[in-house]
Amino acid sequence: MTIEEMKRKKQQKGYSYAQLSALSGVPLGTLQKIFSGDTEHPRYATLQALEQVLRNQDDRMVLNDSAAFSYGILQEKKQGEYTVADYFAIPGEIRVELIDGVIYDMGAPIFDHQKIAGEIYRQIANYIMDNNSRCEAGISPIDVQLDCDDKTMVQPDVFILCKSEMIVKGRVFGAPDFVLEVISPSTKRTDYFKKLEKYENAGVREYWILDPYKKQLLVFFFEGDIYAQTHDLTKPVPVNIYEGKLHLRFDHILRWCGHIR
Repeated sequence: MTIEEMKRKKQQKGYSYAQLSALSGVPLGTLQKIFSGDTEHPRYATLQALEQVLRNQDDRMVLNDSAAFSYGILQEKKQGEYTVADYFAIPGEIRVELIDGVIYDMGAPIFDHQKIAGEIYRQIANYIMDNNSRCEAGISPIDVQLDCDDKTMVQPDVFILCKSEMIVKGRVFGAPDFVLEVISPSTKRTDYFKKLEKYENAGVREYWILDPYKKQLLVFFFEGDIYAQTHDLTKPVPVNIYEGKLHLRFDHILRWCGHIR
């Protein structure tokens, strides 16, 4: 694939430089120099990494129709047509999410993934309890009917909800105030692209993407002047919805990242 073809693919998929860098592992500065023409002869391995991302289809995590039928979903339906009723027809031991009528096969989280999410949840929950906050912390698996319609049901890894009336029969109806997703190889594309768009449009105020493989945190504060910020986990990071009064620490997580599988 030539550089010009890569540019067209990037435009077609709507990737920003930051998103393409996150998916490919190519440093942002290197990526911009390649696409601007400043680097005339990029390394072969760099081009391969970019080509792999740009050639990949976004549906590799989508549950195929035969699997969906075997789980009890109506055979005549296609991806994009599924509803919350179909979501609940899938056995509980099969972890999926429903986004705009499409069912995504999430797979069971690995132990390290849950350990990281649990540590983040612990810090948030402790702050809420110690400060008598009216908000509540949640950790997956909890169903969140994000748009309050019958086409989307997600399970954020960690979230903060400040309106208790949104909790109905053990589920959340509407957008949490804060969401954090811990990246895994199987959820990477969905967390960086599909969920980023969904969370912002649904009214989530702040969205964090924690990549333990890169030891990197990407913070989106949709109410702020700066759209996205990157952190390397070496220092505490403020939670914007608490006006910086809550800082999350990554000391333990940073040590665990070296052993994550």
